[in-house]
Amino acid sequence: QVQLVESGGGLVQAGGSLRLFCAVSRLTFGTFSNYAMGWFRQAPGKEREFVAGISRYSTVSDYADSVKGRFTISRDNAKNTAYLQMNSLKPEDTAVYSCAALLTSSRSNLSRRPGEYNYWGQGTQVTVSS
Repeated sequence: QVQLVESGGGLVQAGGSLRLFCAVSRLTFGTFSNYAMGWFRQAPGKEREFVAGISRYSTVSDYADSVKGRFTISRDNAKNTAYLQMNSLKPEDTAVYSCAALLTSSRSNLSRRPGEYNYWGQGTQVTVSS
């Protein structure tokens, strides 16, 4: 059973920072470097939304306009881990953050569409107080 386990969430004041981790294991096809990675979030009463994505070898990244310049996505293929560094956090960033893995043969591919991802983690809560 493929596992994506997020960690690093918590409660932080506005303007603060958090770093989220997504540890991937038990892949049944390929290795971690065969997967583009994405971070999504879902706030209560709202739909899941794309936050950031990164290609297999970190050559391409993409961000939602709402987080551009504040969040940075990265990955370490040797550690099977993806990261989301979140700075200058705002109360509207409060949500459950989930990572997802997308199997792709393209080194530059990534996606903003949740339906294209093959595997998902359970999520980690991020709460930003004002």
